[in-house]
Parts: sequence; structure tokens; C-alpha cells
Amino acid sequence: MRLKLYVTAGCHLCEDAQAVLAQAGLGELVERVEIGYDAELAERYGWRIPVLRIEPGGVEIDWPFGAADVTAAC
Repeated sequence: MRLKLYVTAGCHLCEDAQAVLAQAGLGELVERVEIGYDAELAERYGWRIPVLRIEPGGVEIDWPFGAADVTAAC
């Protein structure tokens, strides 16, 4: 299982999402992906961040999500 958390600098909600993932015991499995350096990612996720993508399968969970939402999707 791979987890990608799409974020951008200065986003307090992104920090909250990271804390939820840590609480779920998944913090070390998460790859943070900064969307600010990629126009395609910024267009896709700009209004939705933070977004958690679970691979394989490509399931995406938009914020707000809780630890139970994440563990259920995994």
C-alpha cells in the first residue's frame, strides 16, 4: 500500500490531515506531494487539498477525513 498526500505550502488543513494520518498509525507510509511546483497537479487538486490517494487502486479521499475513514478505505 502506498499513500500520497497532496498538499501545498502554508496549508493548515494539510497539516491537520498529516496529523490524522499519524493518529491512524500511517504517518510513516505517507508521501507528501507538493502541488505548487506542478501546473497539472495544481489544476487537479488546487481546490481540493489536502487529498489522500491510496495505491493500488487510486482511491482518493478529500478533506475532511478522519482516521476511521482512512483505515476503512485502506
